Amino acid sequence: MTLYSRIKNSPMMFWSLEILIVVAVIWVCTKISFLFAPIGTFFQVVFIPILLAGILYYLLSPVVRLLEKIKIRGKHISHTWSVTVVFLVLLAVLILGLVWLLPRLIQQVANMISNIPALASTTQDLVEKMANQPWLKNVDLSQYMNEVEKSASSYASSFLNKLTESIGTVISTITSFAVVAITVPVMLFYMLKDGHKFLPSIKKIIPTRHADQTIDLLSKMSKTISKYIGGQIIECLFVGTFTAIGYVLVGQGYALLLGVFAGICNIIPYVGPYIGILPALIVAFGDSTLQILYVVIVVLVVQQVDGNVVYPNIIGKTLKIHPLTIIVILLAAGNIAGLMGMILAIPLYAVVKVMVQYFYNIWQLQSESRKSEPEKPKEKA
Repeated sequence: MTLYSRIKNSPMMFWSLEILIVVAVIWVCTKISFLFAPIGTFFQVVFIPILLAGILYYLLSPVVRLLEKIKIRGKHISHTWSVTVVFLVLLAVLILGLVWLLPRLIQQVANMISNIPALASTTQDLVEKMANQPWLKNVDLSQYMNEVEKSASSYASSFLNKLTESIGTVISTITSFAVVAITVPVMLFYMLKDGHKFLPSIKKIIPTRHADQTIDLLSKMSKTISKYIGGQIIECLFVGTFTAIGYVLVGQGYALLLGVFAGICNIIPYVGPYIGILPALIVAFGDSTLQILYVVIVVLVVQQVDGNVVYPNIIGKTLKIHPLTIIVILLAAGNIAGLMGMILAIPLYAVVKVMVQYFYNIWQLQSESRKSEPEKPKEKA
């Protein structure tokens, strides 16, 4: 018996050899990692524009299909005109939003930065008043406040030093933003224009035996992503808008800025609302303890409406994922890939879940068909 036959017939030897080959390939790849650096750079540059264009595509493609169903003088609107109308409306909304929203946000950010010393002074006065309470007389809060002030001042000075030393980084960031702002609309236009040709093109290159199953799976995955993205955008707009309105009603400073921040943080399920309330609590802490209570009430009301009405009807029916599963996924994704991982983990899990369910259903159907087939009579010798 040859060595190859021994390895082939011995499962332990076979899998040991497979593992050694994989380890050797990984080791070789680590030694020639410089060859893969350009590929990694290419994907880093292309990833953000494709991601943003893909999100907008899944958000706007239902609108394009809806416009195509409208009849004008007995004729449906063509696909090209539907894409053009949606694209122009999107650009108009973005321009109006930037013209109206951006200057106000910049003004509120500037006001918040200029009021940081006053906020720190007010916070210190509030802490001193709390220190005079009978139940806190034995606690030395001044020591903790001094440590906080030292940490804040050192952090601020290091931040300013890094900011002045990294002018090149700032310029490269602005350049990258400009490139993204130019490439995303172009990608989005062609995605909307030719996106419906993607699945037929894929079907042509897939073997005929598996073509229909593959296209069905891809269409289900696409619908899941589209529903999740659309629902997530609606939820974030709801939380951001009504949080800002609530802050205005209770007299919270920087209501627009804090509302926008809360809406953006709401992209992260379960964890996002807690991150979104932190700046509002810091600002309210420098005002009064009653203002802190008002902020908490506003956020609780908005989150209760969102959690019991908006989320279950828009996203909950799409994903059908248990809250405990979402929390575990967020913890793992946050440790692996940080904030971006927490944002992308849930839709990625939803897509994987669709794939697993689809293949499981196919396996079940095949098993049932095998059982239902009549057994062939054995031939007599």
